[in-house]
Parts: sequence; C-alpha cells; structure tokens
Amino acid sequence: MAGTTKETQRAELHKTIWRIANDLRGSVDGWDFKTYVLGLLFYRYISENLTAYINEGEREAGDPDFDYATLSDSEAEFGRKDTVAEKGFYIFPSELFVNVRERASHDENLNETLERIFKNIERSAFGTDSEDDLKGLFDDLDVNSAKLGHTVAKRNEKLVKLLDAIGDLNLGEFSGHTIDAFGDAYEYLMQMYASAAGKSGGEYYTPQEVSELLARITVVGKTSVNKVYDPACGSGSLLLKFAKVLGKDNVRKGFYGQEINLTTYNLARINMFLHDVNFEKFDIAHGDTLINPAHWDDEPFEAIVSNPPYSIKWEGDANPLLINDPRFAPAGVLAPKSKADLAFTMHMLSWLAVNGTAAIVEFPGVLYRSGAEQKIRKYLIVNNYIDAVIQLPPDLFFGTTIATCIIVLKKSKEDNSVLFIDASTQFVHTGNKNKLTEVNRQRILDAFVARDDVDQFTKLVSNEEIAANTYNIAVTSYVEPEDTRKVVDITELNDEIARLVGRQTELRASIDAIVTDLEASA
Repeated sequence: MAGTTKETQRAELHKTIWRIANDLRGSVDGWDFKTYVLGLLFYRYISENLTAYINEGEREAGDPDFDYATLSDSEAEFGRKDTVAEKGFYIFPSELFVNVRERASHDENLNETLERIFKNIERSAFGTDSEDDLKGLFDDLDVNSAKLGHTVAKRNEKLVKLLDAIGDLNLGEFSGHTIDAFGDAYEYLMQMYASAAGKSGGEYYTPQEVSELLARITVVGKTSVNKVYDPACGSGSLLLKFAKVLGKDNVRKGFYGQEINLTTYNLARINMFLHDVNFEKFDIAHGDTLINPAHWDDEPFEAIVSNPPYSIKWEGDANPLLINDPRFAPAGVLAPKSKADLAFTMHMLSWLAVNGTAAIVEFPGVLYRSGAEQKIRKYLIVNNYIDAVIQLPPDLFFGTTIATCIIVLKKSKEDNSVLFIDASTQFVHTGNKNKLTEVNRQRILDAFVARDDVDQFTKLVSNEEIAANTYNIAVTSYVEPEDTRKVVDITELNDEIARLVGRQTELRASIDAIVTDLEASA
C-alpha cells in the first residue's frame, strides 16, 4: 500500500512539474527554459537542505524551537565557517528560497536580488574544498535574459511565477538530510526535456532503465565498490544509479565523471546535490576526456559505466602524442579520426581496476567495422578483456532509433570466452519509444550471470572462434535469431492450389455456358 501511495504521489508530482513547465514557458524555448525550472528547483533544495541541517544541530543542542530561516543575517554569521566545512556552501537566512519567495512580488529588483544571491552562494565556497564543486553552478540561470521578457518588469513577473510554482511543489519533508522527491523531480524533468529536445536530448540523458541495467552489470556479486566513473557523464544520471543500486554509502570513495559540454557539466553537479551526494563525495570535471582527462590521480575505478557520444570526430593520429598515451598505446593503433567510439573504450579499459567491470553503450558499427577498429578489437580479444556483448532493442534512446549494444569489459575473467546476448526483443513499446521493463532487465542480467547457451538468446563463444571470424563481435554473428517465418506444409499447399484451379475451371465453364445462352437468345 505504501508503495502504491508513493507511486501515486510521484505521478502527481510529475504532472504538476510538467504543467508548470508548459504554463510558464511562454516565449522561452523548452530546452532553454529547463535551466530556469531546474536552477530554481536546485536553489530551493539547497536552501531547505541547509536549513534542515542547521535546525537539526541546534535542536539536538537543546533549542527545540530553533528555526534558521527566522534568524537575522548577523545572528547567522557565527555558524558560517563550520557549516561551509560540512555542507560546502552557506546561505544567509534573508537569502533562503522561502524568504526570497515571500518578498518576491514586492521586489522591483528581483532579478538583481537573485543574481546577487547566486553569486553569494558560490562565493561562500571560495578558498574551501568545495570551491570547484560550486563554481559556475548558476551561470546558465540568466535572470537578465530577454528570453524571460523584454523588460525588467516582465522578467520579474515571470520569475515571481517561477518561484511560486517551484515553491508550491509538494516535495515532502527532509529526514536525515535525504529527500527522494527533489532528485526524482529533477530526473523526471531531465527525461521530459530530453524527449522534447530530440537529438540533442540524447547527448546528455540516458533513460533510467538503461542506466540501471548498466549499473547492475558492473556490480554483480558486490555489495560495495571503491569508486564509480563515467568519462562522458552528461547530466550524471548513470553515476547516480549506483546510489540506488548499492546505496550511496556503499560507493566508498565517491562518484567521478567528466563532461565536455559546459551547460551539461553544470547540470551534472546540480544533479549530485539534488540526490544528496555532498561535495566531498563527487568530483565532476569539465573538459575533453580523450585529450585532457581530469582524473589521472583518481584511477583505477572499480565500476565504470558510460553512454559516450556515437562515432564523433576526435584528433586521433593527427595528434602525434596520442599514440604514446598509456591509455591508447597498448592497442598499437588509434581509433579513426571520424569515429572516437573505441578511443572511449580504450580509455575506460585503461582506468578500470583489476577487479572491476566496465559497461559501455556502443554504436553497433564498432562490433564489425574493419581497419583500425578491427585491430583494436583484436587487442581486446587477444588479451581477454571483453566479457560480454549485449544487443539492445532499437529505439531506446532519445535522439536515435538505432539498436545500440553494450560491451562489458573485465581485466580478470574466469574463462577465455565472450558471452553474446541477443536482447533485441526484450522491450515494450510505450509512448513513442521502446523501454526495458524490470522483467526485461532481469532476464538480461540473469543471462549475464549464468553465462550459458540458450537457443536464440545467448551463446558463449571462445576467443579462438572470434579470432577465426576476423574479430567480428556482432551478436547476430553468433546467436541465431528466432525464425519467425510461418512453416508451410507443401502437400497441403499443393492440394489447396489444385482445389482453386478446379474451382476456377468450374467458374469458367459456367461463364461460357451463360455466354452461349445469351448468344442463342439474341
């Protein structure tokens, strides 16, 4: 019953959020407008999170009626240093979401007020361990943008509506500094915007059911891991699945990722905070992972998951330094300049712990294309690094209908074979996309663990057989698909044809007789 209630509340929350987004969007494009909805949701979250943290401390210390939101800024100053050390940021009572919202409709300079507050929140972390995690978080939330309105008054009018709408969302109460509703609301918004954004949406958001499958694959048999990593982390949804699958505290040393797009990088850091992953537990970097990887000092990683961009261009052999890069050098060849897929794969393999697992969503072409990619596949097979290849259904991801696949890498395998899983039919069609249900995901996971042959579903193939097949690792080369053609009984078919021919002859004779009668009567 409790589960049903939670699902009902979640559905209601989602409906409310989407109505807000549509009602308030107006002239602002949906893709741009997400910044305002998500940014103010984040502002509300950190305000309430900080308030709950301080209130709990003071009430435990003997003041049961303490409420941080009612203090003056001067009274609040005394706790700033210790709070920043623990939470990573500070917000004065007058700048909390609840108090700014209360004054908003009477504040003729609301845009300037919000801009100042956002800068103050960032500045509160200057010179501390959390500075990099807070820096630039509000950069995309431009309260002076003409997209909000052509005059200051119009912009402020829209901002008041936004503050009220976000403030009215029923997100429950904080308990022990955790709250599912904020993170869930954020994920829902990201998914809806990804769907609306089409192709561009797929660049930063991996559907939750795919994220969960990837995370579960990498932690089979484990109750905890040292660190999780995604070199093309988008909005961070893949990384955060580990908090759900293992529990946040069972990712012992934290969540690591890198993202090349600045706006998406900001979204990933916001997403961490909204899922109550504190600043000291995540390290999200901005930049090009292939050329300037940010986490040399943090590898190896026990769990790596990623849905990197498909077949994008990169420097490749145009950069003479890359062939000597310890991530790429072992294969003796670089991924083609026009297709960086296997460069990401080699990077992840390099940073994978000896006892770790990497699960990577790949463009299907990497499984069979010739040239440099074939040589890289040869390196991976000869060294027994490929554990499994899973063919996914088509049309799972935003922005593409392609049937992608998952390559699973391990450095410590118990056999010299690759498990091929044909999961191309494991889906249900909902809305305008296909979806992996819980049943679908469990069947794939069970097959991954069992590592047995199942007709038309799985096949365990030796590395020698793969080598003989020119290192082709396409699932359809090894798993025979189900034959959906109808079995035809030839004898029965011939009898039916004979009956039809006989009937045809009878009809012609009847027609000839009728024609003869007509001619005679004429």
